[in-house]
Amino acid sequence: MQLSKTLVLFLFIGFCSSCCQSGFAQQPNVLLICVDDLRPELNCFGQYHIHSPNIDKLASAGRPFPRHYVQSPTCGASRYALLTGLYGGSSNNALFNRAKRLAANEASVHPSMPAWFKSHGYESVSVGKVSYHPGGRGGKNWDDDSVKEMPNSWDRHLLPAGPWQHPRGAMHGLADGEIRINPEKMDVFQAVDALDSSYPDGLIAGAAISELDQLSKNAKPFFLAVGFIRPHLPFGAPENYLKLYDDVEFPEIAHSEKPAGKTTWHASGEFNRYNRWGKDPNVDREFALEVRRHYAACVSYADAQVGRVLDHVDRLGVRDDTIVVLWGDHGWHLGEHAIWGKHALFEESLRSPLIIQHRGIGKPGEPSDSIVETIDVFPTLCDLAGLPKPEFAKGVSLKGIVNHNRASPNRAAYAYRGNRKTVRTESHRLILHGDGYVELYDHASNEKETVNVADKFPEVVESLKRRLEARFKK
Repeated sequence: MQLSKTLVLFLFIGFCSSCCQSGFAQQPNVLLICVDDLRPELNCFGQYHIHSPNIDKLASAGRPFPRHYVQSPTCGASRYALLTGLYGGSSNNALFNRAKRLAANEASVHPSMPAWFKSHGYESVSVGKVSYHPGGRGGKNWDDDSVKEMPNSWDRHLLPAGPWQHPRGAMHGLADGEIRINPEKMDVFQAVDALDSSYPDGLIAGAAISELDQLSKNAKPFFLAVGFIRPHLPFGAPENYLKLYDDVEFPEIAHSEKPAGKTTWHASGEFNRYNRWGKDPNVDREFALEVRRHYAACVSYADAQVGRVLDHVDRLGVRDDTIVVLWGDHGWHLGEHAIWGKHALFEESLRSPLIIQHRGIGKPGEPSDSIVETIDVFPTLCDLAGLPKPEFAKGVSLKGIVNHNRASPNRAAYAYRGNRKTVRTESHRLILHGDGYVELYDHASNEKETVNVADKFPEVVESLKRRLEARFKK
């Protein structure tokens, strides 16, 4: 009996010590907000033509990371890195492939981030597009309960499909239940005079609010992930968000020419699948501006849904007990390098917003100059919450940067797409193709990622190739 009491006391002291080290009196909640295809083109990242008051407000109370890079410029692979803390395949099926390995009892399959929090006493819930498929299921319409994208990870994994019938319909849905059947017959952008609930993200925000009501009443801390679909294609949003940009002057598109030579440029196939009324934004400046305005409207619409969720956290009185993360799954080209989409290994595809906020941050709103990666989010949240660090995770904790904006010099960010890999340092980006061809870009120059300087700096090429080889060594 005495031994049992001693053990309980020991565990209690350990728990209290862990909470104190994290800066919270008790185990904090985690609210992870994922936004699809979101460029770091926001007020809080220095782009003042964009109307993003809710994300800006979060950034002003937290730590924005303007030099955050994803691991892959495509949804599934990038979300794999976020949710596992690991580098993974560059396919959108990366998490589904992990689920197959898990079913086969492969010892190399480590717990996911929500599973890790769940195993340490959290209730884990996902709403919307957090993993690759909204709702986290496979099958023809992405709603087959027998095909889970992330087994053993969520207590609940939800996607309110509404008039879009199923998650596949919601993923590419336009107003009032329009489902993508043939993309050539679906407009690439749209704005209708309607409520926020006329598009899927309005329902996702509503479901997240309902989950917050339930989770805030529980004794357990919660790990709630909320994934918004916009500004993913097609660019549809209520008309009032498009009107925000009626008289707004957009900056010129930087380096809008197709790059010369061998690069990771592509022909914007995802964008060009949709009905564009025979127009090409690379040659039609007026149409290019319309595309950018509609993308911006989708950003403002997504921002409003983020605001609805955060306002409800405040209304419930749990903000001080909650770590909030806003993360974009990758960037998006809006004409840079003559690309309209992601999937390249240029800066525009790989940079995305990252903001981490909790009540203990020093100098809130001050951006970090450090290069950070998506794989850093998992160990960072564990460190901030006072949980054991997942030793298998490849990222590092950013707790010192989040809380005190301590610099983290000499870091690099790594990414991949197909058989090509890239490393981004403070001064250069190197892209290594599967056949050995190299692109090297000097970010200290005015040309940045428009002139391949690999032939001029062979020593830099060899140094960065060694870094890539070491990082991805089997």
